Amino acid sequence: MIVKGDEEIVSRVNSILLIQLADIGDAVLSFSSVRALRERYPQSKIMVAVREKSAELIALCPWADGVIPVVEKKRSAWRELVFQWGFFRRLRRYNFDLVVDLRTGTRGAILAFLSGARERVGFYSTDGRPWRDLVYSKIFRPALQPGLHMSRYLLDLLAAYGVATDHPQPEFIVPLAMQEQVDELLRQANVPTNKPLVAVQPFSLWRYKELSTEKYVQLIGWIREKYQLPVLVVGGPGEEERVQAIVEGCGQDGVYNFVGQTSIGLYGALLHRCRLFIGVDSAGQHLAAAAGVATVVIYGPSCPLTWAPQGERHLVVQNNDLDCVPCYQAGCDGNRLRSRCLDELPVAELIPFVDRQLGSLGAESDEKTVACR
Repeated sequence: MIVKGDEEIVSRVNSILLIQLADIGDAVLSFSSVRALRERYPQSKIMVAVREKSAELIALCPWADGVIPVVEKKRSAWRELVFQWGFFRRLRRYNFDLVVDLRTGTRGAILAFLSGARERVGFYSTDGRPWRDLVYSKIFRPALQPGLHMSRYLLDLLAAYGVATDHPQPEFIVPLAMQEQVDELLRQANVPTNKPLVAVQPFSLWRYKELSTEKYVQLIGWIREKYQLPVLVVGGPGEEERVQAIVEGCGQDGVYNFVGQTSIGLYGALLHRCRLFIGVDSAGQHLAAAAGVATVVIYGPSCPLTWAPQGERHLVVQNNDLDCVPCYQAGCDGNRLRSRCLDELPVAELIPFVDRQLGSLGAESDEKTVACR
């Protein structure tokens, strides 16, 4: 439903700014939106503004011409004023004709307004800040569609104004030089590359989306015992000690700690090198799927229909024995620490899905397979 503006972007578009100020996973899901803009405006310059931690991924996106990192850092009032003044001066030098904001927050709205673009497109916000909606020349209010995947939700904003793509699934294309870097990284770690690799990402930004360390040790032990495949335990900065506890808990060769050894872009290339990704609701699932890797993703209180990778090569395990699942809460009673649905999910329930993926990979479909307990 279009709330404000015409149903098509009619002005001449030479320079475009796409704003996605969410987390890394959201940046990956936005690749399809960048591609849709490129296909609609093949001659335009397309820049993407993202949080600094996602900048390398956008720099590797073949449909974007460049990235504008939004740096979040504590500064004194005077230094912040100087920094913002310089940032927006540089921003306006692009002479943007069109800005598309993929979020409903205030930072993106301010960025859109101060960009100087004539056309400013965004989602309608119901958060009680009516000034935000006044910033945009075109406002789109999507119809309520339970289970709509986030990547398609983002594309709906563009489709409302005549910008569409036949490739709605995000794709992460790994440059050859980065593939060679991964090969060297594996060689240095003495990982046998004559066998399929399995990546396990045990942790998320949020503890309430995670299984216990003991369960990961059991699952990895089962993979090693049945398939004798190398297992790469992966994760983000600050997770080194937790991952090392898993590796040491496995107590055997063939399990490797790769946390802290890659940038986010190289992490995507490392996942691309693997045959299977096993992980929780985190950015890793999106990056693995975009890199063409089959996945088994473990979901707790979140809705997999909205967030999990789509297609038959991707399986979701969720404890549906509890009536409250999915509850959409940040842990039980909003505690942000634990979720009963994950605490009570035994490893024995995960094994059939991992076994299915390792036993028969390759079938693809446009339909999503959600395998629940």
